[in-house]
Amino acid sequence: MAKSPSHKFGQIIGNLIEAVIEPFLMKVAKEKHLYLDHQKNPRKARKGKKVAWEDTFGNVHDLDYVLEMGGTDTIMGTPIAFIEVAWRRYTKHSRNKAQEIQGAILPLAEKFQWSNPFLGVVLSGVFTEGSLEQLRSLGFHVLYFPYETIVAAFDKEAIDIAFDETTPDSAFRRCVKKIESASRRRMERIKNHLVAANKGKLDDFMTLLSQRLERMVERVIIITLYGRSNEFTTIDDAIKFLDQHRIYEGCGDFRKYEVLITFSNGDRIEGSFKDKVKVLEFLQFIAKQ
Repeated sequence: MAKSPSHKFGQIIGNLIEAVIEPFLMKVAKEKHLYLDHQKNPRKARKGKKVAWEDTFGNVHDLDYVLEMGGTDTIMGTPIAFIEVAWRRYTKHSRNKAQEIQGAILPLAEKFQWSNPFLGVVLSGVFTEGSLEQLRSLGFHVLYFPYETIVAAFDKEAIDIAFDETTPDSAFRRCVKKIESASRRRMERIKNHLVAANKGKLDDFMTLLSQRLERMVERVIIITLYGRSNEFTTIDDAIKFLDQHRIYEGCGDFRKYEVLITFSNGDRIEGSFKDKVKVLEFLQFIAKQ
């Protein structure tokens, strides 16, 4: 079935937002020595064209952008940032889209909780404050390009994209044709207009992403549940403690290790283990980030 002109218009705007945000993500990936995966990236390490990750229950979720540690064209790395991009024109659709995004990302965040991935959403068009707050309350960082700024960016290049539910298909067709026939230079100017109108929010979003990728271990706390709390300032000191630690008879039944790691950016990761080997694997994993 042929796509409606309004649907095609929505795809064009969605692709435009991806074209706006992608260079910023590529810059961060290059600076932090990370791998940025996206659907336009022909990658041998995964099957098909889609950027798909599997959650703990075997459900597959298609994503827009994933930053990986240790990833290459031929090797799947550890995901440390999931970023989704979405466009909606009407508020009545915004809540459903927010729920769709959280349904795709939160199960993956749970599966990869030890890498504490950055959860990012780049939204454009019309979203209610309630839908934005819903995402923020679940730990998402939101970059929002309001509808008015998108209309203004095109208007500066003499392309009218303002419409509502009464706009006829013929108007959409003319608009789509005008955008598709626009020169590359003209489209670059539109992107630049959009970036300039939202520069503060864009900078804040990228700063939060960079801070997450730059986080440093501040404190490691290991609690042996038969009594004593042991605190360290580095991963190395915590590992040395575990190498020397012995479970002595007479101090009660040993139950498990409780591990708490706090980072310079305010993040914290907790783990509960009965096996010392698992604690070492956990700490070594954190140390590599």
